[in-house]
Amino acid sequence: MSHTQRLFGTDGVRGRANVHPMTAETALSLGQAVAYVFASSDERPRIIIGKDTRLSGYLFEDALAAGICSMGVDVMQVGPMPTPGMAFLTVDMRCAAGVMISASHNPYTDNGIKFFSRDGFKLPDEIEDRIEALLGSAELARARAPAERIGRARRIDDVEGRYVVFLKKTFPQDLSLEGLRVVLDCAHGAAYKVGPTVLEELGAEVDAIGVQPSGRNINEGCGSLHPEHAAARVRERRADVGIALDGDADRCVLVDERGQTVDGDALLALVADDAATRGALRGGKVVATVMSNLGLEKALERRGVGLLRTAVGDRYVVEAMRAGGYNLGGEQSGHVVFLDHNTTGDGLITALRALAIARRRGRTISELCADFERFPQVLVNVRVAQKKPIDALPELAAAVRRVEAELGTRGRVLIRYSGTEPKARVMVEGEDEARVREYAEELAVRLERSVGGVA
Repeated sequence: MSHTQRLFGTDGVRGRANVHPMTAETALSLGQAVAYVFASSDERPRIIIGKDTRLSGYLFEDALAAGICSMGVDVMQVGPMPTPGMAFLTVDMRCAAGVMISASHNPYTDNGIKFFSRDGFKLPDEIEDRIEALLGSAELARARAPAERIGRARRIDDVEGRYVVFLKKTFPQDLSLEGLRVVLDCAHGAAYKVGPTVLEELGAEVDAIGVQPSGRNINEGCGSLHPEHAAARVRERRADVGIALDGDADRCVLVDERGQTVDGDALLALVADDAATRGALRGGKVVATVMSNLGLEKALERRGVGLLRTAVGDRYVVEAMRAGGYNLGGEQSGHVVFLDHNTTGDGLITALRALAIARRRGRTISELCADFERFPQVLVNVRVAQKKPIDALPELAAAVRRVEAELGTRGRVLIRYSGTEPKARVMVEGEDEARVREYAEELAVRLERSVGGVA
């Protein structure tokens, strides 16, 4: 298989369904390569495959299974399951690897394939590179199983209960959600069954929306990308809280009882304060990305907690957490990672942690998040002809130093190139939104002048 660009992005392989690289042919080859890399040492290895609710999931599920079986490896197909559920099941069912078919928060016309190793963690770059190098290779062709050793594929129908039990165990046993009115928006995605079940079994009165997947409506005007839908429902039903998940349920955005959105940064501040209070925050730091709001940094400072920033992508957050021995991290988008419970962001665990804090303290979500000060953040995208190092652009660098000096400790500048598009992103934060916007637009113009814009 020939391709000029790296197949794997920051979260597996992703693209428009049935267009390279997201084709059945690629999926079959990926299945072969993953089976070859992960299952060679097991006597009778097996790989588990899950998916969200996209129409194209059937296409990729069977293509991956065919590739895996052709290498003499058995397949377990579990159907719709949240991404964090697949991370859990890979370990719980002692699989050589796990596969999740999902494009997360993207529209149904996109799809993606991501992998988990037997420990439930996403793959590092070097393993992805090894898999990619094998695609279409003679080495892989020679490793195909003889006819008598071809793997079996079977559907497993009882795994939802395993994941629900796992989720319930993350909630304190001395607490319940009895009497709590919850709006849950599952984005017509992978959590449409397990989400309402776990909340109801913990005692909540659940008003579930976004639980009628058609294959085409995942993330459409709902879920964590559109929390205003859950917010309107919270106000209409006078609910105590709203929970908005994305299509594969690794993100969570909360809505308080007044209908106000609580994003990943505010959630991180809330759960970090609770963990620090209980002496459960390992390493004294929270890991977040360069895009997290300055408000998170200031909230953690007031609590005596440090903030370690990484590149954008929950995988990089997890890598930094593991390297530094930290147990809490996440992204502004609502990926929150509790390494004491799961190996990746889990929207339902995030919601349960926040609800447990509210129950324990006898306070509403709005009261718990009242002290979080969000700084105005302006992001300007600039199309560029070339991606020169930012520090090699003297005019821009001088302007950045001046803006940073004027903002002082109450503001921040970040300029970075997109990893997938011919774009640079200029982000400025500060206390005065109008002033921040002026700074961002000025720096965008200087950047465009320095590297050459693209029409």
